[in-house]
Amino acid sequence: MLRARDSGRRPVMLAIAGDSAAGKTTLTKGLVECLGADRMTAVCVDDYHRYDRKERVGKPFTALHPDCNHIDIMEQHLQLLSMGEPILKPVYDHSTGELVRPELVTPKEFVIVEGLLPLHTRLARACFDITVYLDPPEPLRHTWKEQRDCGKRGYNPEQVKAELARREPESAAYIRPQRRWADIVVRFAPVAGRVDPPGTPLSAELLLRPTIDHPDLGTVLDESRPAGAENAMHLSLHRDDDGRPVDALHVHGYVQPHESEIVKKAIWDRLGPRAGNGRLDPDALGRFGEGTSDPLAITQLLLLYHLLDADHRQAA
Repeated sequence: MLRARDSGRRPVMLAIAGDSAAGKTTLTKGLVECLGADRMTAVCVDDYHRYDRKERVGKPFTALHPDCNHIDIMEQHLQLLSMGEPILKPVYDHSTGELVRPELVTPKEFVIVEGLLPLHTRLARACFDITVYLDPPEPLRHTWKEQRDCGKRGYNPEQVKAELARREPESAAYIRPQRRWADIVVRFAPVAGRVDPPGTPLSAELLLRPTIDHPDLGTVLDESRPAGAENAMHLSLHRDDDGRPVDALHVHGYVQPHESEIVKKAIWDRLGPRAGNGRLDPDALGRFGEGTSDPLAITQLLLLYHLLDADHRQAA
């Protein structure tokens, strides 16, 4: 295991923010498996809950509220990790709702920080090289949360629906505002108005803000589409929340494998020697449940590009 400080460089820090059940863990898992656990440290800032599940019952706020979390300790720990220093991180057991024994976390070459509030404060945001916000449609996120919480955390559907309703004001006040601070906003969703066969992966829309340098994929996307084929991957001009134009990359779930491979190869080629001479596992990208998703794989590959590019620029 190579610790960041052993290499003489600080780790590259990536934040993945989003509401509960937005897909943060799925996105993180593929990146960790591709880079390798010996090079990547993953941290969930939901471990910084101030109260366990039983204690929260009597509180006037939910786990989404900053007052329900040790934001100051989270900020301190993010600063330490960004400097390559280890932390003694609290641990929240989502299966039981209990705060359990803390764990020692030593940052490696890359650190992914995912959770509800990693971009909530200016001090926390300053620790990251790349920032991402996951923004699925709310009805879809509610479905994902019900499936997960009922299947893995012991809730029933009525409890999940009630908790979602209770959390909504705090989602609007504290979670969704983090979207404005993201370099990349990712939305996985079905294509509006289109009926695809069962099992078709969700499409991905990636808002690519100019706060970091993205690889130029315009020509590659044009080349990937055979004449007369559907426009399964394309760039469009989007108006951001502040009215400014920004590129949006669309990768639809019905994209054909040979089309997506052209884009994947183009991103790998742009990485060049930064890809690590066989140190990566490309097959880890896009895994979802028992199947695979090209929109997910391309999203993860773009984040991988930014991680390796930031590392390369540090070394230069």
